[in-house]
Amino acid sequence: MKITKEKIIHYIKEILLFLFTMTIVANLMSVYRSQSLSNEALDIKSFQLIDNTKSVISTNKPLLIHFWATWCPTCKLEASNINFLAQHYQVITIAVKSGNNYKIKKYLDKHNYNYKVVNDKDGSLSQKFKIAGYPTTFIYNESGKLIFREVGYTSTLGLWLRLWWANFH
Repeated sequence: MKITKEKIIHYIKEILLFLFTMTIVANLMSVYRSQSLSNEALDIKSFQLIDNTKSVISTNKPLLIHFWATWCPTCKLEASNINFLAQHYQVITIAVKSGNNYKIKKYLDKHNYNYKVVNDKDGSLSQKFKIAGYPTTFIYNESGKLIFREVGYTSTLGLWLRLWWANFH
């Protein structure tokens, strides 16, 4: 069987169309799934992290709160995005029903992630935020007003643009 230039171009077009369609479907699902999430301003001033330190929320910059789980495949895909952003922005991640602090720390070390993590062992924080799927991300402006909320995978660029936008609201 001979592969011609026309066949290669045809397959490339099919792959691009598929990726474009899946991107639109994923974004529509994210919008739909995010409708039931909490829409309230952030009333939490600090978080207890898995290393037994307290992370106080700064009021002079945006905040990204990211709900994830060690057992969530999509969360694993997005974790490097969160890790990168945590080096440049105020980021708190919340590991939901992912085991004890040691297990979560072991997971982070295995993948070289160094973002701040809260252990939501019993899911009480996820209930407070009305989380229905993972990963779920909230972005608040410097005064604690919710600017963005979404369910599902988001690229580093997408999250970075949302954090940048939150600086102006």
